[in-house]
Amino acid sequence: MSPDHQRIVNITLDEKSVIRRNPDIEHEQKVAIFDLLDLNQFTICEQADAGPYSLHLSIEDNRLIFDIRDEEDTQTLLRLPLPVISFKRVIKDYFHICESYFDAIKSASPSKIEAIDMGRRGLHNEGTELLLERLKGKVETDFDTARRLFTLICVLHIRG
Repeated sequence: MSPDHQRIVNITLDEKSVIRRNPDIEHEQKVAIFDLLDLNQFTICEQADAGPYSLHLSIEDNRLIFDIRDEEDTQTLLRLPLPVISFKRVIKDYFHICESYFDAIKSASPSKIEAIDMGRRGLHNEGTELLLERLKGKVETDFDTARRLFTLICVLHIRG
């Protein structure tokens, strides 16, 4: 377990990017935020004692922005832009399989639903690993935290 200050205590998704979504997506977003705030491990590599953190996620000019601020949300400690292009394929594939999954749960057999869900989790893990790779040396986090962050990154990509 990490020290109490090495964690995210507040998370904000850029309101320009966030639109009203279907109930399934809204639920996924709420669960990801709740779980993330409940239990996470997160620290800026060069400022390990700076936390806890307030994290703002946004997309600007084809860059995913991790705006990491102090707990009071008054000072930016690190603004980390990551190229969106590196996540595009996995997010597109993830959205496609999520659509298949949500369609399948309405009428498909349990074995088909399970197979689609395994593929969905596999793509989610692939996106998580990619995020961990992009954050390496800048931000240290565990797999579960990165997994929930990847969910929120996906939410930022949903348009109408």
